[in-house]
Amino acid sequence: MLRFVSLDPTPTTTGPLPGAYLVGKDNVAIAGEVTIRDGIVVCEKGSTEAAAIAVQLDLDQTRLDQLDGDTTVQGITLQPLGSLILQTCLLPQREAPYLLVLELARHRLMMFMTKLEDWQAIESAEGTLPMRLFDEARQAFLESVVNAPDSILPTSKASKLALRSLWIGIEATERLALMQAKADFESRSDGTMYEQIESEPSESSRRKPILHPGRGGVVLPLKPAIGALVSPNVFAPMTQDAIIRACDFITVPMRWIEMEPAEGEYDYTKTDRWIEWAIRQAKVPVVAGPLIDFRSASVPEWLYIWENDYETLRELVYEHIKTLVTRYRRTVTRWTVCSGLHCGEHFKLSFEQMMDLTRICVLVTRKLHPRAKIQVEITQPWGEYHTHDRSSLPPLLYAEMLSQAGIQIDAFSLRMQMGSYRPGLQTRDLMAFSSMLDQYAMLDRPITLSSFGVPSSKISPREQIPTIPDSGQWRHSWNDTTQADWLSAFGAVALSKPYIESICWHELADTAGTTDMRTGGLMDIKGLARPALDRLSDLRTAIAESKLPDSWSSDALLGSPSVPS
Repeated sequence: MLRFVSLDPTPTTTGPLPGAYLVGKDNVAIAGEVTIRDGIVVCEKGSTEAAAIAVQLDLDQTRLDQLDGDTTVQGITLQPLGSLILQTCLLPQREAPYLLVLELARHRLMMFMTKLEDWQAIESAEGTLPMRLFDEARQAFLESVVNAPDSILPTSKASKLALRSLWIGIEATERLALMQAKADFESRSDGTMYEQIESEPSESSRRKPILHPGRGGVVLPLKPAIGALVSPNVFAPMTQDAIIRACDFITVPMRWIEMEPAEGEYDYTKTDRWIEWAIRQAKVPVVAGPLIDFRSASVPEWLYIWENDYETLRELVYEHIKTLVTRYRRTVTRWTVCSGLHCGEHFKLSFEQMMDLTRICVLVTRKLHPRAKIQVEITQPWGEYHTHDRSSLPPLLYAEMLSQAGIQIDAFSLRMQMGSYRPGLQTRDLMAFSSMLDQYAMLDRPITLSSFGVPSSKISPREQIPTIPDSGQWRHSWNDTTQADWLSAFGAVALSKPYIESICWHELADTAGTTDMRTGGLMDIKGLARPALDRLSDLRTAIAESKLPDSWSSDALLGSPSVPS
């Protein structure tokens, strides 16, 4: 058992801690329960091995006021950081409780140094603002450790110093992530990173991914692409203009519930009009899928009859993919064949069934459309669902098993959404996002972000349910401006990675019909553009010019204005 002293001096919560889960080696979620009792966070796990805890922490103005000392650090004024999922290092069991905020700060400092080494940026970071902030955070951490034996109460000096260390540490790591993105973006976009590694390319290898010798993962020879998912229910001149202005491709979702609402009765009308427009008028490539997605918003009612009959389900999946790929193989260039089979969401599959169904999805599509690109979508990429559902498969392990099984896919795609109370969609910081992408790079395959986005207003469940975590927020409350800043910062980090092939915003326009996230569109339900649409267009221009806009400074995107000296 692990125990932690909570950060709140007067806790009001007793019972399961919403959004918290346990993490083992290699950042894999492990079985266990996290509760809070009288201000003590209690972690009950099934083994005695060292474990970490991931918790959601409010780092708002109220919490900022608890910091000891001046909030002006190295020329910047510390600002609210939002409500984020943060993690500790792996910790052994012991009788005395740990100070939660101190352990969160320890992990943040470790992450800073680890990523400096991974990115081979130790020398280039010397003397920079992120490095100076790191030194401030480390000093506060050491002072906290010195004072910790006296008292680890939430109001103690040690706790306040640890909070200061954590705050400055998050600021340092986010700025480091942006600084590295700015350094990599140009060489990744203009192809020099690829040319430096492939010093003598042959004609046959010129356009193939190659392994990065120092940082791991592949380096792609082509510029990354930007797209948006178009809802079949939204087809208007304003949305078409937005695509032409900001996107290199479109994604047509092809949800099973919309394509085959009644068994054996397909409705192609709305999907056909988007694909016809994209091919004939806009001249942009079409990505389709996921074709198989067992989330509740995608599954037709009639399919639930067969959820416990795998053989029949397998046949239905085979026929469904065969029908759609046969119809659209002349127009679609890339297929997302399946999504989230590793999660066991709604349809519980054994390990063998997960692998078998994935293999069928890939093989049928490959056979019917051999020239198309094929990708498998991974949902909830941090894998927190696995702590509660042991029949599921951790996302990285699922991807590794597909590679080892010889299932021939062209890329892994990540569903990368934040800002919703739904499982796996809580908010993370910029460095956690960058570090997670680097983990998936170790698969040595191209990576696409097939559903990338956040809302433009706070999303909460329609009913107040204590066990459901808050959606969180990044820096500020979710609004049009925060959504746009998130797109710029997280988009820049993603597209600077040499293994990222494309990103696709998760919703072009809000719709009254099926949607992944309310208010998550680049346009509102009336078709009016949000600031995020301009940012997506700017990001596309930046790729073409191989340079991020000068206006996208850390101070501008992170909301921490410089203080005059």
